[in-house]
Amino acid sequence: MANFLLPLLTTTAELAKENFIKKTRQTLAVQERFLYKILQAYQDTELGREYGLKYIKNIEQFREQVPVLPYSSYEPYVERIAKGQKNILTADPVVYLNTTSGSTGKQKMIPVTRRFQNSLGWANLTCIGFLSEALRYRKSKFGKLMVTYSSKLSGVTSGGIKYGPGGAGVLRMGKLMYEQLFAHPYQTLKPTDSLSRHYLCLLFALRQESMRGIAANFPMLILRICNYLQLYAKDLIEDLETGEIANWLKLEPEIRLQLEKIIIPAPARAAKLREIWKSHGRLTPKLAWPDLSYIGTARGGTSDFYFQRFPDYLDETPVFGSVYASAEGTFSIYHDLDIDGSILAIETGFFEFIPEQEWEAQHPKTLLANEVKPGNLYRILVTNYSGFYRYDIGDVVEVLGFYESTPIIVFRYRRGGLLSSTTEKTTEFHVTQVMQTLQQEFSLSLEDFCITLSANEFPAHYLVNIELTPNHSLPNTQAFLLRFDQKLKEINLRYKLKRHDEVPPPRLRILAPGSFAILRQRQVQKGIPDSQLKFPHISEDRNFLAGLAVEQEITLMEDYS
Repeated sequence: MANFLLPLLTTTAELAKENFIKKTRQTLAVQERFLYKILQAYQDTELGREYGLKYIKNIEQFREQVPVLPYSSYEPYVERIAKGQKNILTADPVVYLNTTSGSTGKQKMIPVTRRFQNSLGWANLTCIGFLSEALRYRKSKFGKLMVTYSSKLSGVTSGGIKYGPGGAGVLRMGKLMYEQLFAHPYQTLKPTDSLSRHYLCLLFALRQESMRGIAANFPMLILRICNYLQLYAKDLIEDLETGEIANWLKLEPEIRLQLEKIIIPAPARAAKLREIWKSHGRLTPKLAWPDLSYIGTARGGTSDFYFQRFPDYLDETPVFGSVYASAEGTFSIYHDLDIDGSILAIETGFFEFIPEQEWEAQHPKTLLANEVKPGNLYRILVTNYSGFYRYDIGDVVEVLGFYESTPIIVFRYRRGGLLSSTTEKTTEFHVTQVMQTLQQEFSLSLEDFCITLSANEFPAHYLVNIELTPNHSLPNTQAFLLRFDQKLKEINLRYKLKRHDEVPPPRLRILAPGSFAILRQRQVQKGIPDSQLKFPHISEDRNFLAGLAVEQEITLMEDYS
């Protein structure tokens, strides 16, 4: 059945892609239609009446009548929805509440209706169509993939509405489709324990020698999958050979029982993997699945830093961004492999763009999708079927160009995620570019990094906190720190101006092995789902790295003068 349904799904996806391409030629008309549908559908909701949606006749009137608002303005309405009240933000029943990770601020809850979910589902289908075409062009093909997202809910509100990570909601509501895509049973996504879930996904996926793809929300999580495969290769091969599930896994009894009923021995496949493992001294995804043809994960932002380590495990396997999305919605759709830019998802939301000169305005003037300029940064606003209007998610995007008449955008950083010793406003995107360059220049492999500020000083020193990967060293620490300073001056001109006489020289701190694993575990313990884990590479929290062992601290020579 699955062998029949996957080609059918791929064909449907390519039709969705062709339909989307046609609409990219008439961006403004498509966006207008989308907005009017929402206004008509939600005009009699509580918020719809407050804003007078039924009286809005054009886009300009919409922008005059409805203010640009952050999540805090919607929170009281969402709390009432969670208690079971209806027709507050959406006329359609709220069937789920997407929770954000909370890794960059307070956790939010976003109402999900069937209409909202369907619009996102078509965006996902469209990106599969683009991926299928891109692979065919490279004389490869789309096929089954492995994911390790949790399908577990976080809970149920007092009003009876299920809530949890957006990924879990997508999996549960699109279960039939995703079962055709996965190289492992849907039940492998049910365990609560992260390591156990990863192990099971790997165990069942290893049976499928022809598996084509691996997907995870962020590149760091792809590297974790690679690490688990290498670390547990022996156990996985033994379980594959015997058709058993390791007794040390922390599994809920009912899930273990379900999986034990469907797992069967695969001695021939196990023997082949054992031979690969022994001859190469390790097991990587590219060795385990020679037909691996794509990696699906987020592009833009800080992704390039992690992509530098991909060849160690994945050779030159191309990376596909899939969709640029969050709990609040889908913003753009990727149309090719190994590119950072993606096409604005003009049928999942009505989008507006705030230019940089308006960022501090109380009532900022916005541009429409057909009015933006390549090379410029914008804050992106979305109006969609979640019942949020002109919602400021806080993301800053850059417009790279156009696909037909539709903008190609890339996520750069979260607004508010700034580091300043005085007023130089260094972003995560700035420091990631710097560290990416330094890794190349010094032939260095970093486990991770985070730039913080020194405590109890004003102006504060930048602290360049790094952890080296095993078996790597940094002999010339002074040269590394000097190049960090020089490169940041090149990329952030405000830093260059302030470093002249206001911002003191940076300092380098080499952290003990395992430091960033401790930091990630701290985030998980705060309740951030492991599949949504976004690690901040800048932090103004002077205690963010508290308790971690510093093996070496280096000060620039000019500090002594």
